[in-house]
Amino acid sequence: MGRTTGTRGRGATSLIRRPALTKAAAAAVFLGVAGVSAPYFSPALAQSFAFTNVRVEGNERVDASTILAYAGIAKGQQVSAAALNDAYQRIFASGLFQTVEIVPQGSTLVIKVQEYPFVNVISFEGNKRIKDEELAAAIQSQTRRVFNPTTAESDAATIAEIYRIRGRIAATVEPKVIKREGNRVDLVFEIAEGKVVEVERLSFVGNRAFSDRRLRQVLETKQAGFLRALIQRDTFVAERLEVDKQVLTDFYRSRGYIDFQVLDASAEVSRERDASFITFTLREGLPYTVGKYSTISEVEGLDPAEFAAVLKIKTGQTYNPAVIDNNIARMENLALKKGLNFIRVEPRITRDDRNQAVDVQFAIVRGQRVFVERIDIEGNATTLDEVVRRQFRTAEGDPFNAREIRQSAERIRALGFFSDAQVNAEQGNSPDQVVVNVDVTEKPTGSLGFGLSYSVSSGTGVNLSFSESNFLGRGQAIAAAITSGADNQDSSFSFTEPALLGRDLSFTVAGNYTTSDNDNALYSTRDAGLSFGVGFPLTEESSLRVRYRLSDRRLYKYSGDSPIIIRETQQGQDGALLTSALGATYEFDNRITGLNPDSSLLLRFGLEMGGLGGDTEFLTATALAVAEKKVFNEEMTVRAIFEGGMIHAFGDEGTRVTDRFFGRGKIRGFEPNGIGPRDGTDQEDALGGNMFAVARFEADFPLGLPEEYGITGGMFADIGSVWSLDDTAGLAGTVDDSFNPRVSVGLSFLWETPIGPLRFNFAKALVKEDYDKDQFFDLSIATKF
Repeated sequence: MGRTTGTRGRGATSLIRRPALTKAAAAAVFLGVAGVSAPYFSPALAQSFAFTNVRVEGNERVDASTILAYAGIAKGQQVSAAALNDAYQRIFASGLFQTVEIVPQGSTLVIKVQEYPFVNVISFEGNKRIKDEELAAAIQSQTRRVFNPTTAESDAATIAEIYRIRGRIAATVEPKVIKREGNRVDLVFEIAEGKVVEVERLSFVGNRAFSDRRLRQVLETKQAGFLRALIQRDTFVAERLEVDKQVLTDFYRSRGYIDFQVLDASAEVSRERDASFITFTLREGLPYTVGKYSTISEVEGLDPAEFAAVLKIKTGQTYNPAVIDNNIARMENLALKKGLNFIRVEPRITRDDRNQAVDVQFAIVRGQRVFVERIDIEGNATTLDEVVRRQFRTAEGDPFNAREIRQSAERIRALGFFSDAQVNAEQGNSPDQVVVNVDVTEKPTGSLGFGLSYSVSSGTGVNLSFSESNFLGRGQAIAAAITSGADNQDSSFSFTEPALLGRDLSFTVAGNYTTSDNDNALYSTRDAGLSFGVGFPLTEESSLRVRYRLSDRRLYKYSGDSPIIIRETQQGQDGALLTSALGATYEFDNRITGLNPDSSLLLRFGLEMGGLGGDTEFLTATALAVAEKKVFNEEMTVRAIFEGGMIHAFGDEGTRVTDRFFGRGKIRGFEPNGIGPRDGTDQEDALGGNMFAVARFEADFPLGLPEEYGITGGMFADIGSVWSLDDTAGLAGTVDDSFNPRVSVGLSFLWETPIGPLRFNFAKALVKEDYDKDQFFDLSIATKF
């Protein structure tokens, strides 16, 4: 990285800091340089005296008047030895001079200075991991400015700190100067980067309820594995230990361990300073559940029963502070809806150690009359203020609610636009007002990706993608992607406005253009579509999205002899049909609130109706239910997935092969078009079905390998079917469109890689039809519901 070729060698010197002299030392210098004049001035040293003339020597760039201004001594002014020492200190502290001498010569005071040179070039040598531009932006020394060795030493420490934060605590930085003509120097920072200090081992002491493996999954810090060149979290960063301590505390507290403590978090560095060993000493305590709970009102006229009706808490459930906080928010929101300001709910906790339970009393009290004076936002160089402000449910002038401010802070962090976001309140201009300060640190929100993809069904493909989640700082998201495979080409784009008209409405417009050629079939397709959608929350855990879709789908180049597909390729103009459809999707996801850390439930229902113009008239209904739970001290995850769909076409033409369900990827152990009705001709073309239903049962578990490798195991059992066609008249005996369940079982290997979670499935079809096409191995991206 260094660009000072030919400048090293003779003339390069290490920096030696020159500390300012103490007052006593300065006085000694004064007496020493006075020489034979000392006897003459000795009586005056204890008194005040005056110089009739002040002369400055040795200055080249700094004007004499500037030096005299630093000294603060005027002709004829009465001064003492202490005043002369102060003048010396002021001149030296200016940072412009290497040496300063104050020499009395009779009635003339001579100020001799030697100026620091100017910095000609600043360069860095030995840096490979960090670019010159990043280091130059972090230091204070600048070219064409006065050189100061103290500043250069400070810059060296700053550079070393940058390396330390990135896990290279063995890095050393030495500033050196190379003298040039004209009282100029080149400043060179010699950098020895050293090796990355990797986290060789993460261990725990005192944990009984959860294994080391489970706790390592929680931490931000990760152990070094064989992918250490790609995974950056395995480097040792001391500041991250505090974050890990808080993460561990939140993990245990959410599982009822109210007495949990991290007693110590120590890190030891190996003798070679290339590895660290981190140990967390824990005190778990015992798990507690929710015992008795009640609601009382200390505000006259408020009925506690009305507020108790909105509680979502039950005796016997695991005690979780988030559950208590969530229920308090429900009750306070009810008070706001009733127009009751300054109503607060206090949780009064009583421990029942005998039964390992916590009794909770929700007390409705009247809070202080405090208002929000203003909300100040700092640090958002790119993101607009309004993007941050709309995360607050409280506006300037509203009653102050500390709980709401904390929740607003969480919403700001959840945006993903900031690497750090701090929200706090301080006293305003009067005792009944507060100022909410928001201090954020921006981070990159865009990405450009290029890569290769592979799937058993589509083969190898090339991917190019672009995404920006904070477009122009407005909080808007845009994305575009192009995928080109052996038989498929797919282009798509989307734009999302998260706050349409300043309200809690998201608006999305998306488009796609997809072509496929002989992808597990004897025909080609082309699909061009444009859709618009509006989504909004219904409750804390549920939402509704309404959309309109306009698409033009073409079916052509069929090379088989199935009379059904031949008839469908003749529908429309050149096999193309225009679809105009209106749809809606309801979703319930209790992972949003995080109140159940060891289990989750996802429900999704969708309806779409075609016929608002266009060439097709149909009704499609789909449903998905996913239940997941961690068992065996959260070492294993079990999952049940139920999914189904139905499409019904109005009119005489019915559905086409491009509209029907094929169950691709729904039942492992079969090819993408491997199940469902199949034409009775020699080609046995897959026809798809108007209905499908599947049930999948999975279990993911550790294999005993080092967890830093990110490899776990799984097993599964799938059952389901694809069936029902509109019209098989004239084809009796050639098409089987009845409900025929298929069953498969298998094993999986899951690998967390930098490009995403990969799932390797090895399946065996136990129940199948003669015309089905099974598949033993499948590689795919692991599904995240």
